[in-house]
Amino acid sequence: RMRQHQENANKLVTLLAEHDAVDTVYHPSLPSHPGHEIAKEQQTGFGAMLSLELKGGEDQVVAFINALEHFSLAESLGGTESLVCHPSTMTHAAMDAEAQAKAGISATLMRFSVGIEDGDELAEDVKQALDSLL
Repeated sequence: RMRQHQENANKLVTLLAEHDAVDTVYHPSLPSHPGHEIAKEQQTGFGAMLSLELKGGEDQVVAFINALEHFSLAESLGGTESLVCHPSTMTHAAMDAEAQAKAGISATLMRFSVGIEDGDELAEDVKQALDSLL
């Protein structure tokens, strides 16, 4: 199961890293990630959790999430289904803006828990949602 999670996540990381609507992608498979080297040494894969920040504002986040068809908006990690979360209004909503900023939670940050569905369908879904923002 983990192999499928990771393969799907890798497809999304590649797509996200190259898309014009995306500002930053956070995943340990990327050499720019601060934990890349240690993850490479200690793990057999890079996992299926990833985060991204869009170039636009919160309105773009809402439009992007609404355009997704294969990801559920939910606060959960590690299940077999693909989920997307907006931490500033969901998991970290109890924190004030200053605390969120200190923790690295921006208004455009989204977290994905990539499931084991068809990876090409997941990538196509994310691409069409991102394309709708341009």
